[in-house]
Amino acid sequence: MERADIISIAKSTLEIEISELEKLKSRLNEDFAKAVEIIHSAKGKLIVVGIGKSAHVGNKIVATLNSTGTPSQFLHASEAIHGDLGVIQKQDVVLCISNSGNSPEIVNLVPYLKDYSSALIGMTGNKSSKLAEFSEIILDTYVEKEACPNKLAPTSSTTLQMALGDALAIALMEMNDFKANDFAKFHPGGSLGKNLISKVDDFLSSQKPQVTENDTVKDVIISISGSRHGITVVTNNDEIIGVITDGDLRRMLLKGDDIAKVLAKDIMSAHPKTIERSALAKEAMKILKDNNIGQLVVTENGKYFGIIDLHKLLDEGIN
Repeated sequence: MERADIISIAKSTLEIEISELEKLKSRLNEDFAKAVEIIHSAKGKLIVVGIGKSAHVGNKIVATLNSTGTPSQFLHASEAIHGDLGVIQKQDVVLCISNSGNSPEIVNLVPYLKDYSSALIGMTGNKSSKLAEFSEIILDTYVEKEACPNKLAPTSSTTLQMALGDALAIALMEMNDFKANDFAKFHPGGSLGKNLISKVDDFLSSQKPQVTENDTVKDVIISISGSRHGITVVTNNDEIIGVITDGDLRRMLLKGDDIAKVLAKDIMSAHPKTIERSALAKEAMKILKDNNIGQLVVTENGKYFGIIDLHKLLDEGIN
């Protein structure tokens, strides 16, 4: 098979699935809105049920819902009828996903899903199925054509299920007024969460290099050498008056001045960039990048508090 043939197959697959998505979009109606309202007003959580490929889709939908403010749990249809039905409480809403709506596990399960929950929503491509019969609301994911050439592997149908699950999650986000900071609360360990909520204080160096304006070059060298940041802060009673970097030292030596007479105030760079310890870490990263510097002086109420380093922020996924 030629590469052009492979690319042609891929394009055909996408064209089929895009076409089915367009049809799904055109037939969305009040049933979708009712489903969102039922889930939003539920006093319990949303239980998502599926089997086979629909189970994989269901797990992804649950993950998306949980991360966007709608408490959800996945229940595998084959496990449900062997004891796991106990996870469903009367205040919960059930979303059952099945393309045919008539698989044996679903047929056996749906009466219990309806009885044990406050509402059963069926996501199915067969509005005449057993699942549709028992569902209070039907989310129609019918497809005219699977992308699979043998019409066997769920392709277009699972794409529609996934997309409709995303639509549910986004609609519920809007109804819950779920914002970026809320999203960050559920993602504290990832770079998304860190960028949204982490503060400068979370990444402060344990070292606080510092000299006074009248300290000698020797004092400056000792201070810079004693930390790993290549910088020391020149202060006057914790008031920041400048910084000295190892680059400043090199430039001073190249001038050939009598270093015995040189003081910190003679080689410092005045008015350094600073940031408050309570600021967001991403704000510190922006200052570092915009000014092409490796370290930033951290303050508390305008007074010297510490150092934050570019590499530390990069290592932690702040961007």
